[in-house]
Amino acid sequence: MTTRAELAHLVDHTLLAPTAAPAEVVALAAEAAELGAYSICVSPSMLPLGVALGPLKLATVCGFPSGKHTPAAKAFEAAESVAHGADEIDMVIDIGRLKAGDAAHTEAEIRAVREAVPAPTLLKVIIESAALTDDEIVAACRAAESAGADFVKTSTGFHPSGGASVHAIALMAKTVGGRLGVKASGGIRDWATATAMVDAGATRLGLSGTRAVLDGGTSEGY
Repeated sequence: MTTRAELAHLVDHTLLAPTAAPAEVVALAAEAAELGAYSICVSPSMLPLGVALGPLKLATVCGFPSGKHTPAAKAFEAAESVAHGADEIDMVIDIGRLKAGDAAHTEAEIRAVREAVPAPTLLKVIIESAALTDDEIVAACRAAESAGADFVKTSTGFHPSGGASVHAIALMAKTVGGRLGVKASGGIRDWATATAMVDAGATRLGLSGTRAVLDGGTSEGY
């Protein structure tokens, strides 16, 4: 049975609202530290933070939220974010190219970002699983692994098709077989859903309403 502290330490405490202001990011970091989260995840324009995070990791996004950026643009954005203090990059793939059957492009764009931000930077690949068929989810996961990514991630939280599902997490976890991490994000707003994702194979969670989830309530947002 997952404890509150164990669940908290899987969380990327997230603030990706377009209206987010610097003071909100400072408050996010303080709340993440209080709750025992693993990291905070903010937009690249918020970097550098100018606030000490202690043991918290700093994650940001790349090609967000549409993924319709060139591989070179995504690579530059990721590298700039790392130069400004990011420990982890959550990049969005071009799902249109993947759905058109061009998994080679997916692998190439992930590799471009990977080469721009080598280890120890952690690279997570957002595949928008709710917009994909099972075969496309498998193809995206295989491309991420082949390109050297560290994680596959369900969703941006902004796509109209929806966010994470237990089915998608289980399929992603089966495909990567423990060789990559699996991040569930998008629409996880209560304890039952969060722990169901973990039981299905999620090794990280993207939450904006972290406190409400940990307290057993229901949150709004990401």
